[in-house]
Amino acid sequence: MRTKVYMLTALAIAATQFAATAQKVTLDYYFNHEVRKTSSGKIERFHYTWEDKSNSGFFIFGEAFSRAGAKLDTLGSAPTTSNLKGTNIYIIVDPDTKKESPNPNYIESNDINEIAAWVKKGGVLVMMANDSANVELPHFNNLAAKFGMHFNDDLQNHVIDDKHFEDGAVNTTGNPIFKTASKIYMKDVCSIGVTDPAKAALKNSNGAVIIAVAKYGKGTVLAVGDPWLYNEYTNGRLPTSFENDKAANDLAEWLIKQVRK
Repeated sequence: MRTKVYMLTALAIAATQFAATAQKVTLDYYFNHEVRKTSSGKIERFHYTWEDKSNSGFFIFGEAFSRAGAKLDTLGSAPTTSNLKGTNIYIIVDPDTKKESPNPNYIESNDINEIAAWVKKGGVLVMMANDSANVELPHFNNLAAKFGMHFNDDLQNHVIDDKHFEDGAVNTTGNPIFKTASKIYMKDVCSIGVTDPAKAALKNSNGAVIIAVAKYGKGTVLAVGDPWLYNEYTNGRLPTSFENDKAANDLAEWLIKQVRK
């Protein structure tokens, strides 16, 4: 009986320790806030959301974080050091243009100061852009500049249609971020200019930087030229030579490892 009590106590302690150390991954729902009308006339959020299981969602990417032991959350208001408290990883994806939202929430100077202060204390920031026709780059670049990064107004890895998947191929063999994925698919991305403290983390076959990383204070910033891990390209639709599903797991685990203990 005593052995059983000890075992139950040990399990309880382990569960408490896991809960205390589980990382919180918060996805921005403020700068990206696209909505659509359903067949029933209801207005709903969509595009790069945790709960969206259709091609446009981040459901599979979210599952990668969950498998790695993290907790998922969202932030539907402007970020501050106060409402980011308790968040370990904050992801901003494809900020809205006026084409996507009649009243987009632009990233303003106060937002930049709050986000930078949070990163400096140890936060991990992920910025996912897009090709310039589909993302609000000017304000997003004001934030990126804080960390020595700049999303360029260009188009890399242009893919015409599904007969030309290889035009979006990127070799990740030996890349420290992608431990298991050796070939990924990134279509129609923008390149990233880097100055100190930012560094190139992944280049395409043309030598353009498409993922960059910067250390800022106690924190880390990762920038990607596309929101490339949405469901459409992680759900098995790609040719079998592409490993975006593995890349989603690799990136989730790498980001969690950047969080200061």
